Amino acid sequence: MEKAWMKALVRRADGRAELTERPVPQLQEPRDAIVRVTLSTICTSDLHILRGAVPRANPDIVLGHEFVGVVEEVGEAVHGLRPGDRVAANCITFCGDCWFCRRGFINNCEHGGWELGCRIDGCQAEYVRVPFADTGLTKIPDSVTDESALFLGDILASGYFGAELCKLCPGDSVAVVGAGPVGLCAMACARLFGAARVIALDVDPFRLERAAKLGLADFTVNPREQDAERAVRGLTEGRGADGVVEAAGGADSLETAWRIARPNACVALIAMYEENQTLPLPSMYGKNLIFKTGGVDAIHSSELMRLMEAGRLDASFLITHKAPLNRILEGYRVFENREDGCLKWAVTPWEEE
Repeated sequence: MEKAWMKALVRRADGRAELTERPVPQLQEPRDAIVRVTLSTICTSDLHILRGAVPRANPDIVLGHEFVGVVEEVGEAVHGLRPGDRVAANCITFCGDCWFCRRGFINNCEHGGWELGCRIDGCQAEYVRVPFADTGLTKIPDSVTDESALFLGDILASGYFGAELCKLCPGDSVAVVGAGPVGLCAMACARLFGAARVIALDVDPFRLERAAKLGLADFTVNPREQDAERAVRGLTEGRGADGVVEAAGGADSLETAWRIARPNACVALIAMYEENQTLPLPSMYGKNLIFKTGGVDAIHSSELMRLMEAGRLDASFLITHKAPLNRILEGYRVFENREDGCLKWAVTPWEEE
């Protein structure tokens, strides 16, 4: 690769994000790939890192973990990928060979985990090095756009994971707390698992309205305006939701989640919390709830890509704003403050002025 320097957004030790120049990454290991980023996005997890809420995050790293691109170079041990391939990234780095990976627990890979944009340089740049590229990159079929594939390895996988954890049966009801990007993905994926009734809960009327207009939610509930537990029971023959996905991570959202669940239901906690949460066990006694926790589980990337190719899944509706890397700091402000109805800010390549 002839280019030696590139533009990149770097997280400084004091919590600032700085758009600067960095050396173009090089292959370091036999299973690495270098990818030219064609589209990336800003994630709430990036905000958590800047706020210091992710202790394992390193300072002075390039931010970002959610992207698609074109393979530029592969290591000698990478099979199934070659320069020119369009690929979507898995935000989880995993080897595929360790004890956890062999059992499908790729989030807990002994040699990986959440690396990109956290422990090693990420994708909010012109190029990115992807370790274990043969497991961490999924080829994009010609019929699938970059915009559709962009969220494959993170928030779409998170939504799918949350819906899967609920162990829904055909005809079940599911309530999703938080109608942001991850929550909307959970609503879309719940349909794939047979949910007949999807209830969206959020304190932002605009987000509830969008969930309904997109056809993702059959009913909407604003806990600030009505008793959420009573409202959900009224929509579920008095029982409560058969499954609950908590995708908000707010101060009161965990309590809302378990209260609206019917007895013996599963509550899937896929939100990223910045503060410790408390389970009021005496109040919960007798509901016999099952709690399942975890972040993105992107082991289903190939399956999700097949669903996209078949036209059964498309998360491109999440993109409300799009601008080149030159304007990414503006994007962070707009995304963090939810300005102008922003759901996801997509970042296109740097434009020379």
